[in-house]
Amino acid sequence: MVLAGALGTGGWLLWARDGGASDTPGKSQDPIAQGPLDVRETVEKPPASTNGQMAFRFSVDDMKTGEHVEMPGMWATDRILAKGINKTLVGLAIGTDAAPGDEKWRLELDGPICGYTRHVTGDHRTAVLFRANDWAEEALCNQVALVDLDDGRLVWEAKFPVSAAGRESGDVAGTDKDRPGVALAHGTVAVTWGGGTVGYDMEKGATRWTTTTTAPCQDMGVAGGRGLIVREECWSGDESLPAGSPQNVTYKLRKLDPATGEARWTYSAAKGVRAVDVPSADPAVIAVSAGDTVVTDLISLDDRGRNRATISLRNGAYAAECSLTDYLLIDDCPTIAVGKDEVFIRSKDQLEKQTSNWIIGFDLATGNTTKKFDSGPGALLYPVRMSGDRLLALRLSNDGIAPNALVALDPATDDEVPYFYFGLPSEAQMMTGTNENDIVVQNGRLFFGVKAANGPAEPKTKQWSYLVLGIGSSAPKKP
Repeated sequence: MVLAGALGTGGWLLWARDGGASDTPGKSQDPIAQGPLDVRETVEKPPASTNGQMAFRFSVDDMKTGEHVEMPGMWATDRILAKGINKTLVGLAIGTDAAPGDEKWRLELDGPICGYTRHVTGDHRTAVLFRANDWAEEALCNQVALVDLDDGRLVWEAKFPVSAAGRESGDVAGTDKDRPGVALAHGTVAVTWGGGTVGYDMEKGATRWTTTTTAPCQDMGVAGGRGLIVREECWSGDESLPAGSPQNVTYKLRKLDPATGEARWTYSAAKGVRAVDVPSADPAVIAVSAGDTVVTDLISLDDRGRNRATISLRNGAYAAECSLTDYLLIDDCPTIAVGKDEVFIRSKDQLEKQTSNWIIGFDLATGNTTKKFDSGPGALLYPVRMSGDRLLALRLSNDGIAPNALVALDPATDDEVPYFYFGLPSEAQMMTGTNENDIVVQNGRLFFGVKAANGPAEPKTKQWSYLVLGIGSSAPKKP
C-alpha cells in the first residue's frame, strides 16, 4: 500500500470532565523493579487530570478500492508508538497527528511480518518473525529479529528451521508449513517452529538452547512474560477418525527454564479439547476450548503443572476470549487479565433493560469468585491488563451521552479510580473491538490500533482510515 496523503482535521480535545487531580484510594503501588532483560510490567499512575484528550493519531486517506493490508503488532514506549505494516516496522512520535512519512524511524524487513509478540523488554525491545527472501518463489517464515522500539535499530536477527504442518515432520518441500511462534522471557527470545523450539540470547542473538519434537508431535506456539510455556500438538494416528476430528489432536504444555530450555513440568490436556491457549505463563493459567470453539474453562496450574482449580464458563454467564488470527499468538487473550492470585474476565452482555455487564474475579487457588465490578447502565466493562495489584479496565458507553473511560479497579478495596474520560470520533468507533484491534495502555496513555486495514468497498475520492488512535490526560507534563 502506498501510505501517503494528508490527514483529516479534527479537534484534539475529545471529552472534558472535572479537571482536578484525582486522589488514589487504597494502598499505594510501587513500580516493579525490572532490568533490561526482563519482560516489561509497568504500574500506571492516575494522571493529574481526568480530562481525556487525543494524544496521538495515525491515519491514511489513499487506500485503494478493495485493498487489504496486514498490520501485525503494536507497541508503545514513553515517547514512541510502533506499528507493523506488512514488511515494515514504523516508529512514530507520541503527541503528533501523524501521516505516512512522519515516522521517527522506519525498518524495512526482508519480507512480510509472519509472527510477533505483544511483550516488550525493560529496555524497550521486542521480537518479530518475518519471511526471508520476499522476492523468491517461496518465502519461508524462518527469520527472527529483535528490534529497539525507541530508535528502530535492528539489534540482531537469526535464522531458524522450518517444518511441515500436520502429523508428518521433516522435509517442507511442496507441503504446508507449520506456523512459527515467538515469545520473550527473562534473557531469552524463544521461537517455536514445529519441529522444536529455539532459545536465543536476548542481548546478542546467539542460540542458548534448542529442543526437538518428533512426529506425530510438534511445537505449536509459545507464551512468555514472567515464565515460558510451549504448546505441543500431537496427532493420534487413528485412521478411523475423520481428518478434522478434535479427537485426532491432543495438547501438551511444557514449562521451560528460559536459561536452559529444560522442561520443569509437562501438562497434558484432556482428549477431545479443541484448543488450548495460555493467558499467563506465571502464574500458569490456561484457557481450554472443550467440545466447543469458544473458551469453556480456565484452569490454573501449580508450580509442578498440576491442576489447582478449574473455572467453568459453560453456563454462558461469562465470556473469555483468545484471539484467532493467522499469527500464532497463544498468549493473546485480550479480555482475560491474570494477577498474582486472581484471574479477571467479563460477563456476557446484559441486554434486558439497558446494556450492562460486569467484571468478575476468580481465585486461582480455589476457583471461587472474589470481586465483582459493575459497568453501570448503558456501558460495558472490558479487562485490559493488570497494573501491579490493580486491574485496568475499559468502560465503553453505548448511550451516546456518557463518556468512555479508562479506570483502575482495586480488588483489595473495591475502589474504582478513573484515569480519564474520553469520547471517540466516528472514524474510530470500530477500533474498540477487543478481538479485531490491539488495545495497549502504556505510560499513562491508551492506544487503539487496527490489526489490518481495508480500502473502501466502492471507489471514493477520499476515505479516512484510522490506523492508531491514542488517548491521554490533558494535564500538562512536568518538565
